[in-house]
Amino acid sequence: MKIFIIKLGALGDVVRTLPLLPAIKEKYKDAEIDWVTKPNAVQVFEGNPFVKKVFTIPFKTQESPLRRALLTQKYDILFNFDIEDEATALANEINAEVKYGFYSDTGYPATFNIGAEYYLNTLFDDELKKTNEMTYQEMMFKSAEIEYKKQHCPIYLSDKDKRYAEEFIKKNKINTDKLIGVHIGGGGARWPSKAWSEYKIKEFIERIKGKGYEVILFGGPDEIEKHSKLIDELKNKGILVYYNNPHNSVKEFAALINICQKIICSDTFALHIALALKKPTAGLFFCTSPHEVEDYGLLRKIISPLLYNFFPEKQDQYSEELVNSISVEDVLNALRN
Repeated sequence: MKIFIIKLGALGDVVRTLPLLPAIKEKYKDAEIDWVTKPNAVQVFEGNPFVKKVFTIPFKTQESPLRRALLTQKYDILFNFDIEDEATALANEINAEVKYGFYSDTGYPATFNIGAEYYLNTLFDDELKKTNEMTYQEMMFKSAEIEYKKQHCPIYLSDKDKRYAEEFIKKNKINTDKLIGVHIGGGGARWPSKAWSEYKIKEFIERIKGKGYEVILFGGPDEIEKHSKLIDELKNKGILVYYNNPHNSVKEFAALINICQKIICSDTFALHIALALKKPTAGLFFCTSPHEVEDYGLLRKIISPLLYNFFPEKQDQYSEELVNSISVEDVLNALRN
């Protein structure tokens, strides 16, 4: 049986769609699974035993050999877990006996099956979005019409990935026994109030360093200036923190997350990587739904008291009050517990 999955989306959403792979293989024992995604997500699948081939879009041309090969291939089942235009248009074209998830209806997302309707409705109905208590994984499993049993799928780290982390430890002479990873990002300009304030991050690090913890400060390309500023400010106070390269590859980033004992972050890619690696995590929620994030018994959710003043209607607004609305003490308590 040949199965084709479409999931482009944000990197974090690709990671939290992975649990469908073991579930699909359990339901369809002889399934060969192909997946199409964007180039920046390819590393997420490296070493994954459930996926046979990973394709990437956009195609170079409408007549590219890859596109022709896909459209001439016959699949038994298509699962499209993405409502992006590229994804829904491709779902229309893929040759499959049975289709689940989302397609394009004259340029608007529509559903192949009843199970997919609920998730689509949450994207366009703010009241439903606000009252929804299903996790993203539950909604994707519902879209696939597969029973959800909190299936988990890891990120597979290669020997090369592990060596990268080992060399980082050796170079910096890190004692990892009490190593905490603190990610400062918030998902870029789309959600400007998604990350904890720099002031609170700095105070938190000062407090945990005083308790004998070591810290890796994580940031990505969107946080280069903020990352550098925090490192310098802490250094000027005589506080040493380790830090990742903001241009780390996906697997290098994951390998460094993996050496931490616990992770502190907002609702970002770092959170989903940490949970995929089964790391105890304190997740801070300022303007996104805590209900949509599966905890796997690993995640302590710290929810801003102002969240529902902004979610979902004002997610695109920055608020100084909002990003400071979770106290350092709240996060310290989560760390202790």
